[in-house]
Amino acid sequence: MAKREKKERSRGSAGQNRKSGEQFLDENRKKEGVSVADSGLQYSIVEEGSGDRPDEWSTVKIHQRCLLLDGKILEDTYRINEPDEVRIEELIDGLQEGLQMMTLGSRYKFWVPAELAWGRKGTGNKIPPYAVLAFDIRLVEIV
Repeated sequence: MAKREKKERSRGSAGQNRKSGEQFLDENRKKEGVSVADSGLQYSIVEEGSGDRPDEWSTVKIHQRCLLLDGKILEDTYRINEPDEVRIEELIDGLQEGLQMMTLGSRYKFWVPAELAWGRKGTGNKIPPYAVLAFDIRLVEIV
């Protein structure tokens, strides 16, 4: 895909973002190793840990890389080697659901549909309306 097309897909109008996001999710669900939760959250297991799973009230330490579908990195704790400490209940719906699937030490990839993220509003100029987000998350610790 040309750089210009990627940029337009990421920063296009709400309608364009919704359409390209739905197309991406429809194609992604067909890939080997990708599972789809009832909510529409898509995920693949990169590495399965063992032990406890967090619940919605847990505070966890995670490494995460968050990207838009065009590859633009929004956050990357792997790069700085400093995990984030977050309360699951304060995260977007898609990550709340996804983190509760994971056992300690696991690494999953998640593709979060817009309705499980920031939806039609986005977050100003960082996350456009109807953006599908891609996450690479490792559950480092349940605090």
